[in-house]
Amino acid sequence: MTGSPTSSLGQRPTYLDWAATAPLRAEAAAAMAEAAARLAEGSWANPSSQHGPGRAARRALEDARASIAAFLGVPADALVFTSGGTEALALALGGDGLPRRAVLATEHAAVREAVPQAQVLPVDRDGRLILEALEALPEGTLVAVQQANNETGVIQDLGTVAGLVHARGGRLLADCVQSAGKLPLPAGADYVAVSAHKLGGPPGIGALVVRCREGLRPLQRGGGQEQGLRGGTENLVGIVGFAAAVAAFDRAFPTGARALQARLEAGVCAAGGRILGERAPRLPTISCIHLPGVPAANQLMAMDLAGLAVSQGPACSSGTLRPSAVLAAMGEPEAARESLRVSIGWSTRADDIDRFLAAWTALAARRRAA
Repeated sequence: MTGSPTSSLGQRPTYLDWAATAPLRAEAAAAMAEAAARLAEGSWANPSSQHGPGRAARRALEDARASIAAFLGVPADALVFTSGGTEALALALGGDGLPRRAVLATEHAAVREAVPQAQVLPVDRDGRLILEALEALPEGTLVAVQQANNETGVIQDLGTVAGLVHARGGRLLADCVQSAGKLPLPAGADYVAVSAHKLGGPPGIGALVVRCREGLRPLQRGGGQEQGLRGGTENLVGIVGFAAAVAAFDRAFPTGARALQARLEAGVCAAGGRILGERAPRLPTISCIHLPGVPAANQLMAMDLAGLAVSQGPACSSGTLRPSAVLAAMGEPEAARESLRVSIGWSTRADDIDRFLAAWTALAARRRAA
């Protein structure tokens, strides 16, 4: 598979951790190599410079911005480049002028830890926001809600959420890092965070879609880049790679992913596993699998030894093997310690799913026999 390293056993691992990052697309790598060469030879320069090479770099930057904005379905001047999804979220959370913050209980750590004093909005057992909580929000609250959860794939009804938030004089920040390219961006969100590396672009580049500019102040000041909202010389090589990745993106792949997800989940349930959030609308690319009685660390080790790249949860906390805060918020304390995330992408095949099922069902059988 593209982007998968060769293991110490000499076999290429079966990569099923796309929610952590997608392999870098060949088109993005080629575009970045060409951009780096142009910078090295001096035909491009700092995009803010007024000489010829600077103007050429500015044209490349704005062409890339226009391409990415068209892919996302937003105006080009709404797109503010950042170093990734985390910074995009931080810019909205820290820079919006409203006095209060509220976050969904199942939000990514990039949101929860950025505003630790925020009001926490509850979810039901399937991970869906309990909408009545929005009706009791104080006036003037910035509300952060993922469009699709990074551990379970559960999709929130952000059209309804936006209406309830705006009715109380608030604004909505939508984390679309997982869902961009798989779902249309929520039209009612005031801010939308996206990241290139989930789409086959390079890590280290993302963007915040800003639809409410008058409410936002910059956190990173400098030379006034990105319409004064994010100081610092733009990462031109990364931005060009981002644009090349979305140009190569196949929007039809989620349709095929749905069949692979059904194959995976049917095999898991037949072997005695559970799918977390299964009654809610979900992305076709993420399955959160609970094997009762088997710690996630043991499952992860067994899958790794079988040459399968899966995860316990978000990659940003994978080194700690802590119980999942997302599953705990869903009222699943045991599952929070005993679940794996399997996530698929555009090059995943049926035999990849079958290889996972062979290893995982063997583990489940050993558990039943113990």
